Amino acid sequence: MAPRWLPLESNPEVINKFLLTLGVDANWQFFDVFGLDPELLAMIPTPCCALVLLFPITDTYEKFRADEDEAIKSSGQEVSPNVYFTKQTVGNACGTIGIIHSIANNQCVTLKNGFLKNFLEATKDLSPDERAKALETDEGISTAHEESAKEGQTEAPSPETKVNLHFVAFVHKDGSLYELDGRKNFPINHGKTSEQDFLKDAASVCKKFMQRDASNHQFNIVALSSAA
Repeated sequence: MAPRWLPLESNPEVINKFLLTLGVDANWQFFDVFGLDPELLAMIPTPCCALVLLFPITDTYEKFRADEDEAIKSSGQEVSPNVYFTKQTVGNACGTIGIIHSIANNQCVTLKNGFLKNFLEATKDLSPDERAKALETDEGISTAHEESAKEGQTEAPSPETKVNLHFVAFVHKDGSLYELDGRKNFPINHGKTSEQDFLKDAASVCKKFMQRDASNHQFNIVALSSAA
């Protein structure tokens, strides 16, 4: 049986301490995204190389996810072989997996020797399912995750608590915008983008998540940017 971790809070202060523990250079940090309009996106430090969206898992979303899966299996999609993608088998690990997806797919982010660099090196040639199994037994990342989860502003629920919020990452890779979600069977290619258009294009996809559940306000977004 796969382990369950404490849920991670979508809080840049907590996440950035976690990044340092994992070995991410301090020049790269997560920042709050206060809105998806152009003037609010302009407040995000650049270059920005990833967005991580926290959203509610609702019946509406689950139906969309199933329909999307069937449509892609039926018609196919183009996915770059350079995309690093892992499935999620550890309960409540979606925050850490969102961080892994954000960093593993951006070579501009400097990684020092540490838990994350070791994990990515060990799993670079594995399948998404094999990477998920490797995370189950990675004591360095799991311990760092647990310590970070306990530092949030809200009291962390027990690992057994069913949390209906989920993290997903958006990155630019080889000219396309990818949604990376460990609950899905594969990366989702949302079409062409570039380094210059990534933030605008990723924000557009985030808006669709919000529009599907317009009456729900449990959304939060953080951006991985250079703080230098």
